[in-house]
Amino acid sequence: MFRSKAPLRIGLAGGGTDVSPYCDMYGGAVLNAAISLYAHASIELTDDDKITIEAVDRGECIVYDVADSLTIDGHLDLAKGAYNHIVKKYGKIPSGFKLTTSVDAPAGSGLGSSSTLMVAIVGAFAEWLQLPLGEYDIAHMAYVIEREELAMAGGKQDQYSATFGGVNFMEFYADDRVIVNPLPVKKEVLFELSNNLLLYFTSTSRLSSTIIEAQTKNVQDKNERSIEAMHQLKKQAEMMKETLLKGRVDDIGPILDYGFRYKKQMANDISNESLDGIYETALKHGATGGKISGAGGGGFMMFYCPGNTQYAVANALKQIGGEFRRYHITEQGLFTWTI
Repeated sequence: MFRSKAPLRIGLAGGGTDVSPYCDMYGGAVLNAAISLYAHASIELTDDDKITIEAVDRGECIVYDVADSLTIDGHLDLAKGAYNHIVKKYGKIPSGFKLTTSVDAPAGSGLGSSSTLMVAIVGAFAEWLQLPLGEYDIAHMAYVIEREELAMAGGKQDQYSATFGGVNFMEFYADDRVIVNPLPVKKEVLFELSNNLLLYFTSTSRLSSTIIEAQTKNVQDKNERSIEAMHQLKKQAEMMKETLLKGRVDDIGPILDYGFRYKKQMANDISNESLDGIYETALKHGATGGKISGAGGGGFMMFYCPGNTQYAVANALKQIGGEFRRYHITEQGLFTWTI
Protein backbone atom coordinates (compact mmCIF):
# COMPACT_ATOMS: atom_id res chain seq x y z
CA MET A 1 0.00 0.00 0.00
CA PHE A 2 1.24 3.46 -0.91
CA ARG A 3 0.15 6.31 1.32
CA SER A 4 0.42 10.08 1.42
CA LYS A 5 -0.75 13.00 3.51
CA ALA A 6 -0.56 16.71 2.79
CA PRO A 7 -1.43 19.61 5.10
CA LEU A 8 -4.21 22.12 4.58
CA ARG A 9 -3.29 25.79 4.98
CA ILE A 10 -4.37 29.07 6.46
CA GLY A 11 -3.81 32.08 4.25
CA LEU A 12 -2.48 34.95 6.36
CA ALA A 13 -1.99 37.63 3.73
CA GLY A 14 -2.11 38.33 0.01
CA GLY A 15 -4.76 35.78 -0.88
CA GLY A 16 -6.19 36.34 -4.35
CA THR A 17 -3.02 37.83 -5.82
CA ASP A 18 -1.98 34.28 -6.81
CA VAL A 19 -4.88 34.08 -9.28
CA SER A 20 -4.36 34.72 -13.00
CA PRO A 21 -4.45 37.13 -14.73
CA TYR A 22 -3.51 39.39 -11.81
CA CYS A 23 -0.28 37.56 -10.96
CA ASP A 24 0.66 37.38 -14.65
CA MET A 25 0.22 41.12 -15.12
CA TYR A 26 1.44 42.52 -11.80
CA GLY A 27 3.08 39.69 -9.87
CA GLY A 28 1.43 38.22 -6.80
CA ALA A 29 2.57 37.62 -3.22
CA VAL A 30 0.98 35.40 -0.58
CA LEU A 31 1.95 34.45 2.96
CA ASN A 32 0.44 31.23 4.26
CA ALA A 33 1.04 28.51 6.84
CA ALA A 34 0.46 24.76 6.68
CA ILE A 35 -1.65 23.41 9.55
CA SER A 36 -2.30 20.07 11.23
CA LEU A 37 -5.40 19.22 9.19
CA TYR A 38 -4.69 16.93 6.27
CA ALA A 39 -5.74 15.38 3.01
CA HIS A 40 -5.01 11.64 2.89
CA ALA A 41 -4.61 9.24 -0.02
CA SER A 42 -3.86 5.51 -0.15
CA ILE A 43 -3.32 3.26 -3.16
CA GLU A 44 -3.79 -0.46 -2.64
CA LEU A 45 -2.89 -2.81 -5.49
CA THR A 46 -5.46 -5.40 -6.57
CA ASP A 47 -5.37 -8.63 -8.58
CA ASP A 48 -8.10 -7.60 -11.04
CA ASP A 49 -8.27 -5.09 -13.88
CA LYS A 50 -10.42 -2.66 -11.93
CA ILE A 51 -9.88 0.87 -10.68
CA THR A 52 -11.82 1.68 -7.52
CA ILE A 53 -11.91 5.24 -6.22
CA GLU A 54 -13.46 5.84 -2.81
CA ALA A 55 -13.79 9.18 -1.04
CA VAL A 56 -14.54 8.02 2.49
CA ASP A 57 -15.43 11.45 3.84
CA ARG A 58 -17.88 12.10 0.99
CA GLY A 59 -19.47 8.65 1.01
CA GLU A 60 -18.74 8.17 -2.71
CA CYS A 61 -17.26 5.17 -4.48
CA ILE A 62 -16.89 4.42 -8.20
CA VAL A 63 -15.43 1.46 -10.07
CA TYR A 64 -13.97 1.43 -13.59
CA ASP A 65 -12.17 -1.04 -15.81
CA VAL A 66 -8.50 -0.19 -16.20
CA ALA A 67 -8.29 2.26 -19.10
CA ASP A 68 -6.05 4.92 -20.54
CA SER A 69 -8.52 7.62 -19.52
CA LEU A 70 -11.39 7.89 -17.04
CA THR A 71 -14.45 9.99 -17.83
CA ILE A 72 -14.59 13.41 -16.19
CA ASP A 73 -18.23 13.75 -15.20
CA GLY A 74 -18.43 15.59 -11.89
CA HIS A 75 -17.91 12.51 -9.70
CA LEU A 76 -14.53 12.34 -7.93
CA ASP A 77 -12.94 14.26 -10.79
CA LEU A 78 -9.81 15.22 -8.84
CA ALA A 79 -8.78 11.58 -8.53
CA LYS A 80 -9.73 10.76 -12.13
CA GLY A 81 -7.93 13.85 -13.43
CA ALA A 82 -4.77 12.85 -11.56
CA TYR A 83 -4.97 9.31 -12.96
CA ASN A 84 -5.51 10.55 -16.53
CA HIS A 85 -2.53 12.91 -16.27
CA ILE A 86 -0.21 10.24 -14.82
CA VAL A 87 -1.12 7.71 -17.52
CA LYS A 88 -0.75 10.26 -20.31
CA LYS A 89 2.65 11.40 -19.07
CA TYR A 90 4.20 8.18 -17.77
CA GLY A 91 2.35 5.37 -19.55
CA LYS A 92 -0.07 2.62 -18.61
CA ILE A 93 -0.20 1.65 -14.95
CA PRO A 94 1.04 -1.85 -14.04
CA SER A 95 -2.06 -3.20 -12.26
CA GLY A 96 -5.53 -2.56 -10.95
CA PHE A 97 -5.78 -0.60 -7.71
CA LYS A 98 -8.03 1.00 -5.14
CA LEU A 99 -7.51 4.67 -4.34
CA THR A 100 -8.97 5.77 -0.99
CA THR A 101 -9.07 9.43 0.01
CA SER A 102 -10.27 11.60 2.87
CA VAL A 103 -9.86 15.20 3.98
CA ASP A 104 -9.96 16.58 7.54
CA ALA A 105 -12.08 19.57 6.46
CA PRO A 106 -15.14 19.77 4.22
CA ALA A 107 -14.99 20.90 0.60
CA GLY A 108 -15.58 24.63 0.26
CA SER A 109 -14.04 25.30 3.67
CA GLY A 110 -11.51 27.87 2.47
CA LEU A 111 -8.49 25.90 3.68
CA GLY A 112 -7.40 24.72 0.23
CA SER A 113 -8.91 21.26 0.66
CA SER A 114 -9.39 20.45 -3.05
CA SER A 115 -5.88 21.43 -4.09
CA THR A 116 -4.37 19.71 -1.05
CA LEU A 117 -6.24 16.53 -1.92
CA MET A 118 -4.86 16.75 -5.45
CA VAL A 119 -1.32 17.04 -4.04
CA ALA A 120 -1.92 14.00 -1.81
CA ILE A 121 -3.24 11.95 -4.74
CA VAL A 122 -0.30 12.90 -6.97
CA GLY A 123 2.01 12.07 -4.06
CA ALA A 124 0.51 8.59 -3.67
CA PHE A 125 0.96 7.87 -7.39
CA ALA A 126 4.53 9.20 -7.24
CA GLU A 127 5.28 6.89 -4.29
CA TRP A 128 3.82 3.86 -6.08
CA LEU A 129 5.39 4.48 -9.48
CA GLN A 130 8.63 5.96 -8.08
CA LEU A 131 8.25 9.09 -10.19
CA PRO A 132 11.27 11.44 -10.18
CA LEU A 133 9.38 14.48 -8.86
CA GLY A 134 10.63 17.18 -6.53
CA GLU A 135 8.46 19.57 -4.52
CA TYR A 136 8.13 22.18 -7.26
CA ASP A 137 7.33 19.42 -9.77
CA ILE A 138 4.53 17.93 -7.67
CA ALA A 139 3.00 21.33 -6.85
CA HIS A 140 3.10 22.40 -10.50
CA MET A 141 1.65 19.09 -11.68
CA ALA A 142 -1.21 19.38 -9.19
CA TYR A 143 -1.85 22.93 -10.41
CA VAL A 144 -1.86 21.89 -14.08
CA ILE A 145 -4.27 19.01 -13.48
CA GLU A 146 -6.70 21.02 -11.37
CA ARG A 147 -6.62 24.42 -13.02
CA GLU A 148 -5.80 23.68 -16.66
CA GLU A 149 -6.93 20.14 -17.44
CA LEU A 150 -9.99 20.05 -15.15
CA ALA A 151 -10.61 23.81 -15.60
CA MET A 152 -11.35 24.37 -11.90
CA ALA A 153 -11.05 28.06 -11.08
CA GLY A 154 -8.54 29.09 -8.43
CA GLY A 155 -5.08 30.29 -7.63
CA LYS A 156 -1.67 28.73 -7.20
CA GLN A 157 -0.86 29.01 -3.50
CA ASP A 158 -2.67 25.92 -2.21
CA GLN A 159 -0.71 23.35 -4.20
CA TYR A 160 2.63 24.82 -3.10
CA SER A 161 1.67 25.18 0.56
CA ALA A 162 0.48 21.56 0.66
CA THR A 163 3.68 20.32 -0.95
CA PHE A 164 6.23 22.41 0.96
CA GLY A 165 4.59 22.78 4.39
CA GLY A 166 5.73 25.37 6.94
CA VAL A 167 5.28 29.14 6.79
CA ASN A 168 6.06 30.54 3.35
CA PHE A 169 6.18 33.84 1.53
CA MET A 170 5.29 32.91 -2.04
CA GLU A 171 5.79 34.95 -5.19
CA PHE A 172 3.79 34.38 -8.37
CA TYR A 173 4.68 35.63 -11.83
CA ALA A 174 3.79 35.16 -15.49
CA ASP A 175 4.49 31.86 -17.27
CA ASP A 176 3.63 29.89 -14.10
CA ARG A 177 6.82 31.00 -12.36
CA VAL A 178 6.53 30.48 -8.62
CA ILE A 179 9.13 31.13 -5.91
CA VAL A 180 8.55 29.63 -2.46
CA ASN A 181 10.47 31.41 0.30
CA PRO A 182 10.32 29.44 3.61
CA LEU A 183 10.34 31.87 6.53
CA PRO A 184 12.54 31.13 9.57
CA VAL A 185 9.92 32.23 12.08
CA LYS A 186 10.88 31.64 15.72
CA LYS A 187 9.06 28.75 17.39
CA GLU A 188 7.67 30.94 20.17
CA VAL A 189 6.15 33.19 17.51
CA LEU A 190 4.52 30.20 15.79
CA PHE A 191 3.19 28.89 19.11
CA GLU A 192 1.76 32.30 19.95
CA LEU A 193 0.23 32.61 16.49
CA SER A 194 -1.44 29.19 16.79
CA ASN A 195 -2.63 30.04 20.30
CA ASN A 196 -4.09 33.44 19.41
CA LEU A 197 -5.48 32.78 15.92
CA LEU A 198 -8.87 31.13 16.32
CA LEU A 199 -10.07 28.97 13.44
CA TYR A 200 -13.86 29.17 13.30
CA PHE A 201 -16.04 27.13 10.94
CA THR A 202 -19.21 28.99 10.02
CA SER A 203 -20.97 25.67 9.26
CA THR A 204 -21.47 26.83 5.68
CA SER A 205 -19.50 25.87 2.60
CA ARG A 206 -19.30 27.83 -0.61
CA LEU A 207 -18.39 27.34 -4.25
CA SER A 208 -15.16 29.31 -4.49
CA SER A 209 -15.07 29.14 -8.30
CA THR A 210 -17.89 31.68 -8.73
CA ILE A 211 -16.11 34.24 -6.54
CA ILE A 212 -12.77 33.62 -8.25
CA GLU A 213 -14.35 33.93 -11.69
CA ALA A 214 -15.78 37.33 -10.68
CA GLN A 215 -12.38 38.39 -9.37
CA THR A 216 -10.74 37.28 -12.64
CA LYS A 217 -13.31 39.20 -14.70
CA ASN A 218 -12.66 42.35 -12.65
CA VAL A 219 -8.98 42.21 -13.57
CA GLN A 220 -9.74 41.47 -17.22
CA ASP A 221 -12.17 44.40 -17.29
CA LYS A 222 -9.56 46.64 -15.63
CA ASN A 223 -11.82 47.37 -12.67
CA GLU A 224 -9.67 49.92 -10.85
CA ARG A 225 -11.21 49.36 -7.40
CA SER A 226 -10.68 45.61 -7.58
CA ILE A 227 -7.13 45.86 -8.93
CA GLU A 228 -6.13 48.44 -6.31
CA ALA A 229 -7.50 46.14 -3.61
CA MET A 230 -5.24 43.35 -4.91
CA HIS A 231 -2.26 45.72 -4.89
CA GLN A 232 -2.99 46.43 -1.23
CA LEU A 233 -3.26 42.72 -0.45
CA LYS A 234 0.14 42.16 -2.00
CA LYS A 235 1.43 44.94 0.25
CA GLN A 236 -0.25 43.18 3.18
CA ALA A 237 1.80 40.02 2.45
CA GLU A 238 5.02 42.07 2.76
CA MET A 239 3.77 43.59 6.01
CA MET A 240 2.91 40.19 7.44
CA LYS A 241 6.30 38.76 6.47
CA GLU A 242 8.16 41.54 8.29
CA THR A 243 5.91 41.22 11.34
CA LEU A 244 6.42 37.47 11.68
CA LEU A 245 10.18 37.61 11.14
CA LYS A 246 10.55 40.37 13.74
CA GLY A 247 8.27 38.58 16.20
CA ARG A 248 5.75 41.41 16.56
CA VAL A 249 2.84 39.02 17.01
CA ASP A 250 0.30 41.54 18.25
CA ASP A 251 0.64 43.47 14.99
CA ILE A 252 -0.87 40.47 13.21
CA GLY A 253 -4.46 41.34 14.10
CA PRO A 254 -4.43 44.86 12.60
CA ILE A 255 -2.66 43.55 9.49
CA LEU A 256 -5.35 40.88 9.06
CA ASP A 257 -8.04 43.54 9.47
CA TYR A 258 -6.29 45.75 6.89
CA GLY A 259 -6.31 42.90 4.38
CA PHE A 260 -9.88 41.80 5.07
CA ARG A 261 -11.27 45.25 4.36
CA TYR A 262 -9.46 45.33 1.01
CA LYS A 263 -10.29 41.69 0.20
CA LYS A 264 -14.00 42.52 0.23
CA GLN A 265 -13.36 45.01 -2.58
CA MET A 266 -11.95 42.37 -4.95
CA ALA A 267 -15.34 40.90 -5.92
CA ASN A 268 -18.94 40.67 -4.78
CA ASP A 269 -20.02 37.88 -2.42
CA ILE A 270 -16.65 37.57 -0.66
CA SER A 271 -18.51 38.55 2.46
CA ASN A 272 -22.16 39.05 3.35
CA GLU A 273 -24.29 40.42 6.17
CA SER A 274 -24.03 37.23 8.21
CA LEU A 275 -20.24 36.95 7.89
CA ASP A 276 -19.78 40.65 8.60
CA GLY A 277 -21.90 40.20 11.73
CA ILE A 278 -19.68 37.35 12.91
CA TYR A 279 -16.60 39.47 12.25
CA GLU A 280 -17.92 42.48 14.16
CA THR A 281 -18.92 40.25 17.09
CA ALA A 282 -15.36 38.93 17.29
CA LEU A 283 -13.92 42.45 17.25
CA LYS A 284 -16.37 43.61 19.92
CA HIS A 285 -15.18 40.87 22.29
CA GLY A 286 -11.44 41.37 21.92
CA ALA A 287 -10.21 40.23 18.51
CA THR A 288 -8.01 42.79 16.77
CA GLY A 289 -8.51 41.48 13.26
CA GLY A 290 -9.35 38.48 11.15
CA LYS A 291 -10.49 37.33 7.75
CA ILE A 292 -12.50 34.83 5.78
CA SER A 293 -10.29 31.95 4.73
CA GLY A 294 -9.86 31.23 1.04
CA ALA A 295 -11.92 32.91 -1.65
CA GLY A 296 -14.65 33.95 0.79
CA GLY A 297 -18.40 33.52 0.92
CA GLY A 298 -18.38 31.04 3.81
CA GLY A 299 -16.28 28.21 5.17
CA PHE A 300 -13.71 29.04 7.85
CA MET A 301 -12.99 32.43 9.38
CA MET A 302 -9.95 33.36 11.46
CA PHE A 303 -9.67 35.85 14.31
CA TYR A 304 -6.52 37.10 15.99
CA CYS A 305 -7.12 37.37 19.75
CA PRO A 306 -4.21 38.85 21.74
CA GLY A 307 -3.55 37.99 25.36
CA ASN A 308 -6.34 35.78 26.65
CA THR A 309 -9.16 37.41 24.70
CA GLN A 310 -9.71 34.18 22.76
CA TYR A 311 -11.99 32.90 25.52
CA ALA A 312 -14.36 35.86 25.37
CA VAL A 313 -14.37 35.76 21.56
CA ALA A 314 -15.04 32.01 21.53
CA ASN A 315 -17.88 32.31 24.03
CA ALA A 316 -19.51 35.10 22.00
CA LEU A 317 -19.27 33.21 18.72
CA LYS A 318 -20.63 30.01 20.26
CA GLN A 319 -23.90 31.89 20.75
CA ILE A 320 -24.07 32.40 16.98
CA GLY A 321 -23.33 28.79 16.10
CA GLY A 322 -20.53 27.22 14.11
CA GLU A 323 -17.58 25.46 15.68
CA PHE A 324 -13.91 25.97 16.45
CA ARG A 325 -11.22 23.72 15.07
CA ARG A 326 -8.01 23.09 16.99
CA TYR A 327 -4.80 23.03 14.96
CA HIS A 328 -1.12 23.84 15.04
CA ILE A 329 1.23 25.11 12.37
CA THR A 330 3.29 22.31 10.89
CA GLU A 331 6.62 22.39 9.09
CA GLN A 332 5.96 19.06 7.37
CA GLY A 333 4.59 19.27 3.85
CA LEU A 334 3.57 16.37 1.62
CA PHE A 335 4.80 13.07 3.05
CA THR A 336 4.56 9.70 1.30
CA TRP A 337 5.43 6.20 2.41
CA THR A 338 5.05 2.52 1.52
CA ILE A 339 3.76 -0.31 3.72
